[in-house]
Amino acid sequence: MIAFTKAHTYFRQLNTELLGLSIDSNSSHLAWVYDIYCRTGIKISFPIIADRNGEIARRYGMIASDISNTETVRNVYIIDDKGIIRTILIYPMNVGRFIPEIIRVVQALQMADCANGSTAVNWMPNQPVIVSPPKTYDELVERVSEIENNRNGISWYLSFKEVPKNCINDNCNNE
Repeated sequence: MIAFTKAHTYFRQLNTELLGLSIDSNSSHLAWVYDIYCRTGIKISFPIIADRNGEIARRYGMIASDISNTETVRNVYIIDDKGIIRTILIYPMNVGRFIPEIIRVVQALQMADCANGSTAVNWMPNQPVIVSPPKTYDELVERVSEIENNRNGISWYLSFKEVPKNCINDNCNNE
């Protein structure tokens, strides 16, 4: 909770909001938030939902019933503005989340959507994106010619394009 609060500004810059979910009670959440504040001076900046009966956690696959009926795994869901789950990252109880990767995934999803393409392996913000594959033979021939002229790929199925200007600065401006 502390690490996500520290990164909340970055998420907001990406037009992304944080939401916590726990099967603990609201009283437990209040105690955690207060204890964190007392010990660190950090105020948790996002809501935490109390899912006492685990209904939401079970629906999202956060409780491994073969291990426990009450212990959740540490899942991160990236849900878009249409309510569609775009990414699920599952961390076991003994492994911490990696905030920079979560931010990079949000940026990659936004960039791919904005640029109408895909991000490559190890993609980082402001790098080119992969052009969607051609759908017809004529588009394939056109793509091959484009690659020969621009040297922007290795074949018709893998070519790149620079990120459109409206997608620069780690934030898609197609609102």
